[in-house]
Amino acid sequence: MFVKHLLPAFVAIGSVAAQSTCTVEESTTTVNSQADATKLASCDVVDGSVVIGTDTGARIDISGPKEITGSLEVLDNGVLETLTSSDLEKIGGAFTMRNVTLLTALDFSKLTQVQSLNWQSLNRIATLRLGPISQAEEVTISDTFLDKLDGIDLESVRKLDINNNMRLQKFTTQLKDLSDSLNIQANGIGLNVSFPNLVWIANMTIANVTDFSVPSLEVVNGSARFDSNYFESFSAPNLTHTESGDISFVGNGELKNMTFPKLTTIGGGLLIANNTGLDKVDFFPELQTVGGAVKLRGNFTEVDFPALEDVKGAFDVSSTADIQSSCDNLLKKAPQNQGGDGKIQGTFSCTGLNENANEDTDSEPTGDGDVTGSNGGDDKGSGAAGVTFNAALFGLVGIAVLASAL
Repeated sequence: MFVKHLLPAFVAIGSVAAQSTCTVEESTTTVNSQADATKLASCDVVDGSVVIGTDTGARIDISGPKEITGSLEVLDNGVLETLTSSDLEKIGGAFTMRNVTLLTALDFSKLTQVQSLNWQSLNRIATLRLGPISQAEEVTISDTFLDKLDGIDLESVRKLDINNNMRLQKFTTQLKDLSDSLNIQANGIGLNVSFPNLVWIANMTIANVTDFSVPSLEVVNGSARFDSNYFESFSAPNLTHTESGDISFVGNGELKNMTFPKLTTIGGGLLIANNTGLDKVDFFPELQTVGGAVKLRGNFTEVDFPALEDVKGAFDVSSTADIQSSCDNLLKKAPQNQGGDGKIQGTFSCTGLNENANEDTDSEPTGDGDVTGSNGGDDKGSGAAGVTFNAALFGLVGIAVLASAL
């Protein structure tokens, strides 16, 4: 199964201790019983991967090794209830557990480093003890029985995906930057998420969350999307800009107020739609530039962008309420061929008293752009002929180019 080598390691001045490294002969050792696990106990380092088999018994303890240079896998095991290690500190590859249906407790109290963590379909796990894990490139936790994730406290990560954990109530981490994507959705009602130190993030999708806190966030490199959440307020007090992507809030029924006091630039587009408790859009006091289109749909009675200087794409507003005064003010920024000063490069549309305003959140074409501040119930929208306003992709600057050419 494996061969053992003794590697010298200096432990004090003038003294040398023997560190045992077990090299797996076929790159992977399989643990099918506690007896198999005990064979690893004399190894400080397992040079290779370890797979926990499918018929192990209820308890496996792999104490002994401090490091597994390869991966640790537990797949399709329907008998394992407890997995423990009192010594393991580092997994050089992936720590994968998938479809381990009877596992109730994981106790790796010294584990702080993994290359990636992928846990799926752990339907009974309720007890989790980790180092905590502070270093990982990718983390996915999906379909578990956990109510908190105190053992995950990352400083930096490339991808973080927390989904379908129906008992999860709290997730807080000291994460400072996230270089690819954050996905949190379809977890339990009542989930509170806090990233107190997060400064920079590439992309994020947040859904079905009761509280979401990012007090230190300054830059979103890509897009920030918030769908069907339960929070009443959202604040990004230090967010200054998005580099290239969109900001969207769709279907957040409890949302009543938002604050973006420092946001000056959205690299892509802005979509705010079907947030039925939101009665004003006046929370972008410093927003100057939008690199794509602006689409607003809701029950709001007031829409105000006091600092807006440049919208590359269309500007399309529709509300169930009377917003004539807002439309009149916004019209001043419309293209010159619609009577404005040209700060909006794409076509401009603003309509009130539209009973169907909250239903228009899809990617249908947005009309001929002929409405210039009227308060009719006919919501024709604002896209230039032949341009599709796609809620997912509407940040493309190509919208602006086509619209401004008309």
